[in-house]
Amino acid sequence: MNRSIYFNLCEERLSILCTRVELRGKLNILDFHLHSEDFYVSFLNLLFGYALKNINASAQNVEGIDLVDVAGKLVLQVSSTATKFKIESALGKDLSAYRGHNFKFLSISKDAKHLRGGVYANPHGLIFLPEYDVYDVSSILNKILHLDIAKQQKIYDFLKSELKADIERPLTETNLASIINIISEDDLFAAESSASIDAYSLDEKIGVNKLVVGAQIIEDYKIYHPRIEQVYGLFDAAGRNKSKSVLDSLRYTYLQLSVEYGGDVLFFKIIEAVVEKVRTSANYVTMPLDELERNVKILAVDAFIRCKVLQEPKGVKNVAT
Repeated sequence: MNRSIYFNLCEERLSILCTRVELRGKLNILDFHLHSEDFYVSFLNLLFGYALKNINASAQNVEGIDLVDVAGKLVLQVSSTATKFKIESALGKDLSAYRGHNFKFLSISKDAKHLRGGVYANPHGLIFLPEYDVYDVSSILNKILHLDIAKQQKIYDFLKSELKADIERPLTETNLASIINIISEDDLFAAESSASIDAYSLDEKIGVNKLVVGAQIIEDYKIYHPRIEQVYGLFDAAGRNKSKSVLDSLRYTYLQLSVEYGGDVLFFKIIEAVVEKVRTSANYVTMPLDELERNVKILAVDAFIRCKVLQEPKGVKNVAT
């Protein structure tokens, strides 16, 4: 599955938190351990739809469990230790009041894969299926990886807000965002052109790539191709090979996504991924989302015409930039 920018950012923030819990624990500095209980309450509720509450906030030192979802009959222990002894120690506490509840174990700093195949003493009859009920950062990231991009963005926004004081990653500038900023200032209606595009048959390439809905997007935005040619010329005047870096970025995005997708889905995934990349660029000038999407479609159609994205018809060479 393609790793989106939002997934990569989620991975980075959770990995840094995981590492800090581990290192500070070795120094007997437990502030991150305590913070993790409250952090994971909100995080797991968002990710899995739980209604967990930190019972240690109202009843100190409740042995065996840290978080409880009363309505969902779920109890969970948060730990920086990932051993069979730790799990059985938790299950062995007086949890008779939670008989019939689902018990889950979360390792916040160590890999817990080896615990998922274990057999555990469970004297109070809690529901505990280690294969599904033992979490660690890797399993949580795998869950995030398989979410749609909108949900990944929601998860990332939460992580960014919650962990902002601890880990802030500076954004980097991209030439892609610079081009989008330039296009946003352009008079696109004045730029519309009826000039013919005869480098090769667009219909042939549309057919080769089995585009149906995408064909309409290409028809709508191909009129801007001559103008984008002029914009690239101005862009290159400010620095050598700047337009090439933009087209190479578009092509790389296409090649990555083509491993998994094809046809209309691939075409729209390219647009979606480029929108995402522009939005996370340090030099992106914020604009309405529909305007950003329109500008990215213009670039994507131009790249299609240049044979930089999607499969080329046989015998066709890339159009020079």
